[in-house]
Amino acid sequence: MLREINFDGLIGPSHNYAGLSPGNLAATRNSGNVSAPRAAALQGIEKMRANLRLGLAQGIFYPLARPDHAWLASLGTRYADAPRHLQAQALSASAMWAANAATVSPAPDTADGKCHLSVANLVTMKHRSHEWPGTLAQLRVAFADPAFVVHAPVPPPFGDEGPARQSRDASEAIARRHGLSPERCLFVEQSTIAIAAGAFHNDVVAVANGPVLFTHEFAFADRLGTHAELRARMPEVEIVEVPAARVSLADAISSYLFNAQLVTLPGDGGMALILPTEARDTPAVWDWLQEHVAGNGPIRRLEVVDVRQSMANGGGPACLRLRVVADPERVDPRFIVDEARLDRIAEIVAARWPEEIAPDQIADPELILQIESARHALLSAMELSELLTD
Repeated sequence: MLREINFDGLIGPSHNYAGLSPGNLAATRNSGNVSAPRAAALQGIEKMRANLRLGLAQGIFYPLARPDHAWLASLGTRYADAPRHLQAQALSASAMWAANAATVSPAPDTADGKCHLSVANLVTMKHRSHEWPGTLAQLRVAFADPAFVVHAPVPPPFGDEGPARQSRDASEAIARRHGLSPERCLFVEQSTIAIAAGAFHNDVVAVANGPVLFTHEFAFADRLGTHAELRARMPEVEIVEVPAARVSLADAISSYLFNAQLVTLPGDGGMALILPTEARDTPAVWDWLQEHVAGNGPIRRLEVVDVRQSMANGGGPACLRLRVVADPERVDPRFIVDEARLDRIAEIVAARWPEEIAPDQIADPELILQIESARHALLSAMELSELLTD
C-alpha cells in the first residue's frame, strides 16, 4: 500500500556552525558559535518519535562519512594539511537536511509506474557539492527494490537547488528522466522579494501536501498566474495564503512557518502542521495559525517540535526530511524506524556523538577520530556495513 514516508536525516556527529551557506540567514548569523551535535541528533530523534505518535510512517537516512577524505584527495590534499576553509567544507554535516537529497516522483505520476528519485548535485555550494556520491550510495541501498529507480545527479553546471541557484534546465531534465507528463508539470519561479528577504529555498515560503498549497503572499514571482495555472490543472486545489499584512516575510523566514511538515493524519484525513518552537514564539505567526485552526481551513492540528540546533544552522522540520510516497514494505527495513530502532540509535548517539564542537576544534585529530568512530559504531549496529566504504 502506498503511503507517504518521511525520511529524516539523522544529524551527524560533525554538526558544527561554520556558516558555509551564503543567503541562509540563520547559518551566517550563527557562524562561529559552539554547536551541540549530541543534543542536535537527539532533538531530531524526538521529532521522528513525534511523527510515529501521529501514526505516520517514518524513515531515516544515516550520516555520511565526514570528513570527506575522497573529496579532499581530489583536491590534492589531506584533512590534516588542508586549509581551514576546506576542512570546514569537508566536515560539513549538511546532509542532515534530507529534503535536499533528491527530487522524488511517486509511482502514480511516472510513465513506468515506478517511484523515481534523482539525487541532487547541490553544485552551487562547495560544502554540499560532494554529498551526492554518499547520498546516491545510501539511496541505492534503501530503495534497491524494483519498485524504485534511483538516478545519479543532473550533471553540473546545472544547479538543482535553491531559488537563485536552481536552473530550469535541471528541473526539466528531472521531469523527463522521471517520465512525468509535460501537461501536468509546472515550473514556477520564486519571487525576488522572497529571495532578497532570505528565502534561500522555496520551502521557506511555501509547502504543499495533497490538494493543499500553504503559501506566503510573496512566495511566487507571478502569484496570480501560478494560482490560476494550479487551479486549471488541479481544480480541487485549496490554496491557503498567509497575507503579508498578517505575517511579514521576515517573521515567516525567521520562524520557519512554511518550513514545517504539512502531513495528512491517518483516520479522518485531516492535516497537521509540524512546526518548530520558533513559530510558536513568534506572535504574528502563532496568532495567524490559531485563527486558521479555529476556522474551517484544511490545517486542523498544530504540532510543535524542538529542533533548535538544526534551526540555528538554517534548517527547520521540513529541511530534515525527504518525502517519498511508496509501500514501506518495498523499502529496505534498515531505513524504516519504530520506537525500538530509535531507542537503539539514541543510545549510540548519547554515548558516541561529541557533546560540543567549538570553531577552533575542527582541526583537532581527536575530534575527527571521535566523529568517524561514532558513525562507524552506528552503521555497524544498524548492520549497514556496505555504507562504511563511502
